[in-house]
Amino acid sequence: MTTPPSTAPTDIASPWGGVGRTIDLDGPVHWVDFGGPDADPEVPEAPPVVLVHGLGGSHLNWVGIAPALAARRRVVAIDLPGFGLSPALGRATSVNHNAALLSRFVHEVLGRPVVLVGNSMGGMVSLLLADRRPEQVVGLALVDPALPNPGARPDPQVAATFAMYAVPRVGELVLTRYNKSVSDRQRVLGTVALCFADPSRADDDVVEAGIELAAWRRSLPDPEGEFLGAARSLLRVLRGRREYDRIMRDLDRPVLLIHGTSDRLVPVSAAHRAARLNPAWRTAWLDGMGHTPQLEAPDDVLGHLEPWLDSLV
Repeated sequence: MTTPPSTAPTDIASPWGGVGRTIDLDGPVHWVDFGGPDADPEVPEAPPVVLVHGLGGSHLNWVGIAPALAARRRVVAIDLPGFGLSPALGRATSVNHNAALLSRFVHEVLGRPVVLVGNSMGGMVSLLLADRRPEQVVGLALVDPALPNPGARPDPQVAATFAMYAVPRVGELVLTRYNKSVSDRQRVLGTVALCFADPSRADDDVVEAGIELAAWRRSLPDPEGEFLGAARSLLRVLRGRREYDRIMRDLDRPVLLIHGTSDRLVPVSAAHRAARLNPAWRTAWLDGMGHTPQLEAPDDVLGHLEPWLDSLV
């Protein structure tokens, strides 16, 4: 087994009150504990919240809302293998494998049912876990989750990029060349430009932390392969949408679906379609926000998320 570089910035979330930790789940899995108050014996204990990032993301995707959430409940954020500070080290990075790993994480770290809050690919992983192990899940908050959108015209840049990702060898070649041709700062700012409707809303400290993390990931043996393994598995789930639709239609846990109306990666029309599959879902549409509203408009996300979380107690 390959060992990761020894200089991982495990304290990278400390400015937001996060404490980096690692658990061995057939290899190291980094997670961040944002804490939370001790349970008041006079008040029913709120279920813990597990924050699950998207494709190419990390625990840093949640620093805009995690400190506020932790004021009233236990909050942790995981780096799925292949992302953040969790190198794959031979483990598969597919959404199905990471759903199984997330189940183990919930069992071994928290030991009781949780609320899953997933963005993008993290929303898909959370849905897969809720379908397979419903006893582990109290509810799901899906923030611009990865969703099928049959018949819609995708963003041309996004469509071209994912078409390239899907082709074996071509995806590896193009992604490797791209990563070698740009700086870590350029890569992070490029991601911000894609995921934010208005990149000027990005928090400078979060951007700088992301650049530090990107520099560390560049030193890993095969970051492109780890990323593409996850991307291709995500595309397979979306293309086989009947099963994914069944999961959403049959889910009997409370769901809050939050979606930015200016999301280029997952158009809001896909979220409207998902909501029609299961009318029990609560929805919140964030006008003019992109794919990561928890970073672009954290107060708006909290305004919907916190009352919903309170309703689960």
